[in-house]
Amino acid sequence: MNNDFNHRLAVVTGASSGIGLAVTCKLLEQGAQVVAMSRQIGELGALAERFGEQLYWLAGDVTQAADQARLAQLTASIGPVDYLVPNAGIAQLADGLDLAAFDRQWAVNGAAALNTLGSLREQMAAQASVVFIGTFLELATFPGLAAYIASKAALRAQMRTLAVELAPHGIRLNMVSPGPTATPIWSTLGLSDEALGGVATTVNQRLLNGQFLEPGAIADVILFQLSQGARSVFGQDWVVDGGYTLR
Repeated sequence: MNNDFNHRLAVVTGASSGIGLAVTCKLLEQGAQVVAMSRQIGELGALAERFGEQLYWLAGDVTQAADQARLAQLTASIGPVDYLVPNAGIAQLADGLDLAAFDRQWAVNGAAALNTLGSLREQMAAQASVVFIGTFLELATFPGLAAYIASKAALRAQMRTLAVELAPHGIRLNMVSPGPTATPIWSTLGLSDEALGGVATTVNQRLLNGQFLEPGAIADVILFQLSQGARSVFGQDWVVDGGYTLR
């Protein structure tokens, strides 16, 4: 990936923690300029101090059209967008038949990702690359997360067709589906500490290295998909799950 990202412009949403933060950090370390969008600055503050004007932070909600417009306006003032990672996402426990829960999670996990790409499409550089974020749970199950899994599965379906539609315009589109990863999203599920501990124990028993993945491990795969090293990869969903789905 040497020099792939140097002096290029990347956009990352949901960038203040977890995988989004790890992607942002690695892009900056590779010399990219990054527009990082999130509702709160979180740990991006430390990166801003470290990388200065290489990092642009935009406070915004990916589900809001006005904030999407502000994102497009900011990127237009900087230059063509070479890389896009619409990473913002939520996971909420709900009954599998609760369609309102699907609507809430699709709004962030699916529609917002598509809208972010749509709002920036005309600004994408030649040979631009986009990576959506899926989930390994499409290949497994997790009671209470049917709506979350369905939102990611719907995004994957659209990603595959969009990859064909956008390729003639120089935009390469793929997906990375993380396995159990140590990010703050687990604490938002609404489970008690005791229940979370039980989930962690069960999950770790299925992981081949016996522990949750680190966000940086997922970010490494995302950066490779963005890079010229993956220039012949179109419309693929790479599952990075530490062997979870092999059990």
